Amino acid sequence: MVVVGPTAVGKTNISIKIAKKIDGEIVSADSMQVYKYMDIGTAKPSIEEMSGIPHHLIDVAMPDEEFNVAMFQQLASCKIAQIYSRGKIPILVGGSGLYVNSIVYPMDFTDATEDKEFRSKLQMELQEGGSISLYKKLKDIDSATANKLHPNDTKRVIRALEVYHITGKPMSQYKQDLAQTPIPYKLCMIGLNMERQKLYDNINIRVDNMLKDGLIDEVKNLLNMGYTKELISMQGLGYKEIIEYLEGRCSLNDAIYIIKRDTRRFAKRQFTWFRRDKRIHWVDIDKFGSKDELLDYLILHIKKKISSN
Repeated sequence: MVVVGPTAVGKTNISIKIAKKIDGEIVSADSMQVYKYMDIGTAKPSIEEMSGIPHHLIDVAMPDEEFNVAMFQQLASCKIAQIYSRGKIPILVGGSGLYVNSIVYPMDFTDATEDKEFRSKLQMELQEGGSISLYKKLKDIDSATANKLHPNDTKRVIRALEVYHITGKPMSQYKQDLAQTPIPYKLCMIGLNMERQKLYDNINIRVDNMLKDGLIDEVKNLLNMGYTKELISMQGLGYKEIIEYLEGRCSLNDAIYIIKRDTRRFAKRQFTWFRRDKRIHWVDIDKFGSKDELLDYLILHIKKKISSN
């Protein structure tokens, strides 16, 4: 089964409660929690919070190691098979939409690996001509994918150009093919949501708690270990802003404001992404009087869904 939703909606806590009820194990689908030493800024659950429920695909890469969706798919598929073999139920939990899709759709990354030389060439073009020039290039060869991306989302624009360069096929073609291919799992997908302002309040509280828990020291330690701000891992929300503060490029108040603002924007993008998948059963947390009532509803839905598959 799958539990998705925007950041700070309560996926971690609820998925652990579900796991206890259905004898499950959790597979994290969070693109930042894969990195070691990055705990506070990625909101990793503590040992206490895990409550004895096994969690997989957390701390599987060093901050300077490459980690991508193809690697995630391979590891997650293996873990899911292992969990099934133990007679347990795998629960995929997270807010990284592409990571979730790599499992709930039969995406094949084997013929679209990497061409580092071509990617370096695109990085040079980005530096010389800016993001708009790369975006126009993608628009010419794959307008369907380009229309779903912001011109400044250069990471995904470059990836889409790379896929076309390697395979000769636009990335949008893969998605069309996937819609007609059955997946090898009995699937139950739950989306958690809450009133927008309450979610934003949760985000603000979470960021404040991260600062209290030592986010600044965590970033300092990462820099002292030699992990530079140019790394993809260090470009994560909360990390790049604290680095800006540590370098004297902004005040701490400004850094906190930007983290909260950009996290709210990220939550909105997550919700938009997941809303496209009509298989997801959305649950408004605010409509339940207690967490126990919410949990009872979710367990009943899960059992009905699994028995009907």
